[in-house]
Amino acid sequence: MPADIGVRALDAVRLAGTSDLVRPAVERAVDEAALDPARLRAVLAEHAPRRVLVAGTLERRLLLLERGDTRWVAADLSGRPHSTHHWPAWADEHVQLEETSGWLSLADVDQHAVFRLSRPRMLLAALYHPEYFPLPRFPLGISDVARAARATLTGTVRLADMQLGVTLDDLIDQVVADSPDILGVSATFGQHDLLIRLLDAAFATPRPPLVVVGGSLAARNEALLLERYPRLLVARAAGEATVQGLIAHWHGDIELDQVPGLGYLGAARGGGLNITLRRTAKPASRDTAGDIWPELDLLPATFEHHGVAQLETSRGCTNFCSFCPRGHKGTWSSAPVEGLEWVLAEMRQVFDRYPGLSRTLYLVDEEFIGRGPDAAARALHVAELVHRAGFAWESSCRVDQVVDPARDEAWYVERVGMWRTLVRRGLRRMLFGVESGVDSILDRLNKETTAEQNALAIRTLSALGVPTRFTYITFDPLMSLQELKASYAFQGRTDLLLRPQPDMPAEAVVHGVRDEEFVAEHAAGRAFHTEISYPLVSMECLIGAAYTRKVRQAGLAGTARPSMGRIDARYQDGRIGVASQWAQRWVDRNFALDYTLKSLEKVLDGSSRHLVRGARVILKDAAHTVLGGMIEAIDAQPYDGSALDVADREAGQEALSGQIRDLLEREIDLLRGRMDETVAQVAGVLEAAHSRLLRREYARWEAATGWRLINAADPCGT
Repeated sequence: MPADIGVRALDAVRLAGTSDLVRPAVERAVDEAALDPARLRAVLAEHAPRRVLVAGTLERRLLLLERGDTRWVAADLSGRPHSTHHWPAWADEHVQLEETSGWLSLADVDQHAVFRLSRPRMLLAALYHPEYFPLPRFPLGISDVARAARATLTGTVRLADMQLGVTLDDLIDQVVADSPDILGVSATFGQHDLLIRLLDAAFATPRPPLVVVGGSLAARNEALLLERYPRLLVARAAGEATVQGLIAHWHGDIELDQVPGLGYLGAARGGGLNITLRRTAKPASRDTAGDIWPELDLLPATFEHHGVAQLETSRGCTNFCSFCPRGHKGTWSSAPVEGLEWVLAEMRQVFDRYPGLSRTLYLVDEEFIGRGPDAAARALHVAELVHRAGFAWESSCRVDQVVDPARDEAWYVERVGMWRTLVRRGLRRMLFGVESGVDSILDRLNKETTAEQNALAIRTLSALGVPTRFTYITFDPLMSLQELKASYAFQGRTDLLLRPQPDMPAEAVVHGVRDEEFVAEHAAGRAFHTEISYPLVSMECLIGAAYTRKVRQAGLAGTARPSMGRIDARYQDGRIGVASQWAQRWVDRNFALDYTLKSLEKVLDGSSRHLVRGARVILKDAAHTVLGGMIEAIDAQPYDGSALDVADREAGQEALSGQIRDLLEREIDLLRGRMDETVAQVAGVLEAAHSRLLRREYARWEAATGWRLINAADPCGT
């Protein structure tokens, strides 16, 4: 909000009829409440003579104050003229401004307008398991949707995020006590239990709200959720257009089947008594033709809980990997860059309140650079705006933005320049989903890349000094032991990570990464697995994914797991399946500690950040050692696809399971010894709150016994 919002708000209160104001104190209170319309309304209600309405989005908050003479005061707190505000059609006959050329005006506002500005009352909630993810991230999903709702100048929106101290019982109590007209819930993998408890409570209230569920989990479990809750609505797209349609539907302006991007149960088309799944058309624009920026109500609370700031500048991806269901995400589309400057300015003001926090933004675009002839120019422009606003930043993109066999040398030289410029403009790390270094696996995953392409990209990025992270799928149900061995070898390669060559001409880099002598001369001496975000990851057979269909066709599909939006799967080679199960136990045993370290890495700068990174590398080294030991144990067992009878096969797998368990016990003991001194060193240099968090999570990790599966995951490697 503009720095003088407090001044404007109090000028409006005075025009409404209140003159005895202690201006400095009230102005400060208004400034502090500016991000949250509910708080802003509460502050002003203490001083305004009658009713207070707050509407509109963050950069165009509209304040309406009722006077004692039946008239109202209308104030655009941005300071821009009312004539430049986009008013909804319903306002034409129900809100009459006396003066539209300025930001402050007397107005006639009838009861229909008051009702429209006040209702529906909407609660948007984000679910969370703090025991799996100790540090929060700014809840971008519900914040984007809140902005879309407020842009209609209709109703009110409150946000609740379980990352920020709100328990599930608190959330249920809020639904029961406040009786919102619309309840929107964002649910992702691992939150099915929380979602069910919340929906059970919401639908059990005397007057249940209109309930809509969105997010990755809802998209995967649409049929299951609708079977249990026939009155539920499932958002099947990004959400902005859907919530605007729901608001219009609540007011009776449109029918439910006109709300974009919905799945619900309704009468069969053409009439009749049958109830069937109905799906409305998704927004053709993918919601990005207009606006995908968030409201910032919860950004201060995120920082107070030591979380990180997230933003996105595009949506969707340029590819269709077989393991990723694309139905609710869509293809790549960029947002208009014009609005980025104001949201960065607003976020900077919040960062100013937390001077010890790393000024880093996490641009959660699936594909930051995108496609089209202006892709590089757009990426550089976004980076310039972020850098100019004083932020470092991280994001994600595909390997073919670095190495593309279809391109000529001029393209490669241009891309070298682009990557170096992105680093100069604040790029702190870029995530690449290489997923494998084995061609047959990459084909199965439909990555549309090759092992050689991945290797050249890794070499190029490291030679250019681009800080990187890589995601990698170590196990998948359709893989062979030969593929697993080749994948292990790729992860252990020491000819991929090169020392940065900041002064080397672009052409020399392009040719050098293809020259083994050059590579040997400039190798960094580190194995590739040290740059993999989470080693030992197994394929998640997500409901609706093309890979999952292959698993079904192979007769390997098992039980559906709605909590994770996936199905269980047997492995073609049962020995690899045993290893995958134990690998997941290893991941889960270490997940909370590793996630804590990764989250601390995101909010730190300088030497303390590098120490945290070093602690994570110790975990990665241990995981790679475990993988090697697993392969040795598998090799010692007969292949279960041979002529072995069922009893012999089961006995062999049981023996293998015992061997791998013993391996994990040995390695976890060794890891404790290595981590004890490292964590003490890291905690010793952190500020008090971060140190306490790390010591707490380390104590939990050190005291853990057994190998329990927790079904925690970090979608998209973020």
